[in-house]
Amino acid sequence: MKVKDKLSLDYNGLVKYGAVNIVAFGDSVTHGAVGPDEIDYDSCYWNRLRKKLNDYKSYVPVNVINSGIGGITAADSLERLERDVFSHHPDLVIICFGLNDVNGTIESFISSLEKIFLQCNERQIEAVYMTPNMLNTYVADDTVEDLKSYAAVTAEIQNSGRMDEYMNAAVELAGKMDIKVCDCYKKWKELSKNEDITMLLANRINHPVREMHELFAQSLFDIIMN
Repeated sequence: MKVKDKLSLDYNGLVKYGAVNIVAFGDSVTHGAVGPDEIDYDSCYWNRLRKKLNDYKSYVPVNVINSGIGGITAADSLERLERDVFSHHPDLVIICFGLNDVNGTIESFISSLEKIFLQCNERQIEAVYMTPNMLNTYVADDTVEDLKSYAAVTAEIQNSGRMDEYMNAAVELAGKMDIKVCDCYKKWKELSKNEDITMLLANRINHPVREMHELFAQSLFDIIMN
């Protein structure tokens, strides 16, 4: 049963089918990372989404399992699919990888996403691939000193078009596999025409400021309720 339909359950339906279970499966942004050594679960996109869903219909409980791990890739997450995703019997899986994967090969990234998508499809679980935010476009002066060398790397990845290439390939794969796409990366690209994207990143590299999690949450809500 899709989340949209489950939200409309009455007492009898809730007894029969249970609460809404959503798993957010990803990296540091899903984990809740903001600034260096700073975690904020309350402002994270999946918590904002949970509140939006219950604001829409308050009777059915909405449970969100945070299966994000900072620094991880899609490839390194394959072995934890059963434990961190499917064991929770999700009605919806939000998949968000790419920020760390871009340091590896595009073949590994796409192959790993394909395996994740396939397992969701085989279990007939509703899944959404959410493209992440952009990376920084320059090394900001207020970047933590120890992170400036990596910030130079990520800026080059973003400015060279490498991140675009990975995101385009992921969106194309999702389309071929009938996985819904919540293309937040595209929205960040639009923002970049008039905004300083680097200043919208709390660590000045790849973690959005708290307010930008609202873009993810609203975009996911719109996809789920469409």
